[in-house]
Amino acid sequence: MGEQGGGSLGEKMRRIVFLDRDGVLIEPVVREGRPYPPANKEEARLLPDAMDACRLLKSAGFLLVVVTNQPDVARGSTPQESVEEIHSYLKLMLPLDDVFACYHDDRDNCECRKPKPGMILEAARRWRCDPSGCYMVGDRWRDVEAGKRAGCKTLFIDYGYEEQLMSEPDVTVRSFREASRRIVASEKLSRKGEYNGDRNRRDTDKNIRGRCR
Repeated sequence: MGEQGGGSLGEKMRRIVFLDRDGVLIEPVVREGRPYPPANKEEARLLPDAMDACRLLKSAGFLLVVVTNQPDVARGSTPQESVEEIHSYLKLMLPLDDVFACYHDDRDNCECRKPKPGMILEAARRWRCDPSGCYMVGDRWRDVEAGKRAGCKTLFIDYGYEEQLMSEPDVTVRSFREASRRIVASEKLSRKGEYNGDRNRRDTDKNIRGRCR
């Protein structure tokens, strides 16, 4: 499933923002209210906010890992080589750390196809990350469900597709840019809370030591 290198044993644990591909990084082809992937690299178009959103998340210290279902390979309508060409294009244009792709269809009953969390969990093992400290950003119900099953915080980009969510995302946004800003803002609040908690503990320890003298 993974198409790119992994973290070294010496690296400290980092956090990942998992990204669906079509609708987050690439413009989907929408027909009758439902999104479909581009058939080849020539049809692939980056969404206007993809680069800025990725850069913001990278500047905040996150790894960026794509987790994408590409069942047209199993259905025989798109060669796997065409999908991999699109991924090579994405890795050239965007600061991505890894790409995981599932080429199966539902009938294959694999563990990697979203809404199952297999790709997320494999990436977390490869990069030595705890999924509970990671985020999943997507525009389909399968993205939200996979993120929740893996234990990630989920951000749903609502484009108004004609499909129902199976469970509520943690945050609903209108664009990848908004999702990236919400993630970074949440991290700042979390770190501020950790800092205040550490400072309070240090003050408490000082008071205890003072009383023991």
